[in-house]
Amino acid sequence: MTNKTETETLPKIALEDVFSSKGRVRILKLLAGLGELNVSAISRSINLNHSAVKEHLKFLTRVGLLKEKRFGRILIYQFQDSNILAHSLKQLFKIWEEN
Repeated sequence: MTNKTETETLPKIALEDVFSSKGRVRILKLLAGLGELNVSAISRSINLNHSAVKEHLKFLTRVGLLKEKRFGRILIYQFQDSNILAHSLKQLFKIWEEN
């Protein structure tokens, strides 16, 4: 029996699927810069309705780019820094903003 790394156990995701939505990109850029936020704060910050943000967050969590922490009824979202793809996206946003 072999040990699977974290990226091997996550669903395979095409880059186009992540970047196909402006909402997803805006969420990723926001969390890359601010660290962690709850759904309401994300929704207000990117000016997108709450249900759309929840769906994007669900997708981004399912593919392993974000992780969620639960504090009672409040969900906090942040980058899954242990995922090489999420870490790479964070670096891309940082480089993009610097230039």
